[in-house]
Amino acid sequence: MTDMPWPAVAPEVVAEVVSALSPRLQKRLDGAAAKLADRPIERTGDDWCLRIDDETVLVLHAPGGTVRTADDVRCGCLLAPGCLHRAAAVTAAPLAAPVADEPPTSATTTEVDEAPAEEEAPLAPAEAEAVARLRRVAADTLAAGISGAGSVQQAELLRTAHQARLLGLHRPAALAATVVTRLRAARAAEPDHRLADLAAAHRELLGATTVFTPGEVRAAARQTYREAGSLRLYGLFAEPVVSATHAGVTVWVVDGDGRLATVSDVTPHADPTEAAQLAGAAAGRPVRLGDASLSHRDLARAGLAVQNATRSESGRLGAGAKVRAVRAAGADWFEEPVAGLWAQPVPAQIERALAARRIPQEHRPAGSDLLFLDVTVLGPGAVPGSPVPQLLAACAGLTVALLPAQDHPRLAFAANVAALASVPGLPLRVIGRLERAGHPRLRLLAAAPAPGRPGLSLPPEYRNRVSLGLERLQRADLPAGSPGTPPPAAAFTPQPPLHLLTRPLEQAVTGGRRALTGRPPAEGHHLRAAGLGTAHHLLTALRTAAADRQRDVFGRLRTTDHLAFATAWLAAARYQEELSTALCTAGWAPWQPDQ
Repeated sequence: MTDMPWPAVAPEVVAEVVSALSPRLQKRLDGAAAKLADRPIERTGDDWCLRIDDETVLVLHAPGGTVRTADDVRCGCLLAPGCLHRAAAVTAAPLAAPVADEPPTSATTTEVDEAPAEEEAPLAPAEAEAVARLRRVAADTLAAGISGAGSVQQAELLRTAHQARLLGLHRPAALAATVVTRLRAARAAEPDHRLADLAAAHRELLGATTVFTPGEVRAAARQTYREAGSLRLYGLFAEPVVSATHAGVTVWVVDGDGRLATVSDVTPHADPTEAAQLAGAAAGRPVRLGDASLSHRDLARAGLAVQNATRSESGRLGAGAKVRAVRAAGADWFEEPVAGLWAQPVPAQIERALAARRIPQEHRPAGSDLLFLDVTVLGPGAVPGSPVPQLLAACAGLTVALLPAQDHPRLAFAANVAALASVPGLPLRVIGRLERAGHPRLRLLAAAPAPGRPGLSLPPEYRNRVSLGLERLQRADLPAGSPGTPPPAAAFTPQPPLHLLTRPLEQAVTGGRRALTGRPPAEGHHLRAAGLGTAHHLLTALRTAAADRQRDVFGRLRTTDHLAFATAWLAAARYQEELSTALCTAGWAPWQPDQ
């Protein structure tokens, strides 16, 4: 037996076990879960065991690493099964993610029906009530804030989501699980927690239960693999995957038609401090795809010939029993079909990346948020809104801030960005992820020498590219002298004070409804002065809804109805989302051909 990470627990199991607690024990659940999370857990076969005391052992039976039923959580104490130990265990364990469907076994399962789709059937009364119930609980969760939405509130959200899932309302159920996962990360102060991500999760869940079509709420949450025939794939780069619970690597590849796909190897881990090292180890493991005999690091520069390929809607390649794959030659970034990714006009790339944010993650095409740019390094410089200098690069009349793709201190991203900043005038061909902001920002993932221009001098085995999260640039890889005079930096366009709306929205997510009560600051005046009258109107309505507590016939405050507040928050959040997208588009406006 060895120390292991916690197994995942199905959301419905969490809901069932926590709801069985007495009100008295529910008040103690958060503290008990925090204490239990620090205890060592040991695995024997499919059983994960925690010793509560000298006489009591808690067992989580998790075939395949996931607890699927409440009966699989067993405790030896006298109060079981209604004990605090079982509820604390399922609260401390991570939520199980949806399992991808099995790859198809015959061509008939992937045929596309070209006939016109029938009109969507309206929601049945039971479905409509399930959506309304989930919306009410989502509103309660938002109104409670991070500190108030403890284990009991999370379990209620999961229970309501499970009821919706049983009726086939998959999308809002999956969004509810995402809210709970990010709430847990926020409450535990996990390194990968971002307040903006939690706010986005609240916005998506409230939006999916407020304004929707029957097809949207019934959309399947799981990825389905479909047959893709024979594929000739060319490796682009490898990206480390590091979170508080998982680590691994994703390799990005492109086929002969210019479509992107991914091959991943990501597994749970027990120690977040070792996640970066585990990601590097995953890059050296063999690719589990057919008979391919190469590592993920090799695939980032080589190629694959695949028969009977399967891929999900989001571009992930399947590794079913019928898949056959052998190693093949790769292609440099300036050779076809890879070079075609940089041939796409940048306005079209920006439009595609911003449009991808509107698509659910499970249906988002692979690489839709990636940009393929040719840039010239300018060096460190000031960026509006940032207290520290950032790496700036010139890109056809624009100044673009180049940021590390991840801030994890044990990944190579930050060191590589610093190395590139030391060589002004260095021409580069880069791949990065669009960072939505009022001025051009790109999170760097990979780099290569610019075609036909002196610059990086990489080892031959690198095949003229470097995966910036896994491979560290050496001094010998950089030019000894200045490769040229960099073009002058373009000035950043002044931005309207959108933060005056974003900050209260995030305050509500953090502190709940009560965070927006009391005397409002003078933000409304500044919003109006900046021409953001709609933002001022929405923010005023939000603060009014937060402070509006109706009373019952006895004069007592109603404390359980948060729908009006959640609706006002959703309206302001959606406006903020649309305005942020518009400002990002304007920030890249010099790319437009008429300018």
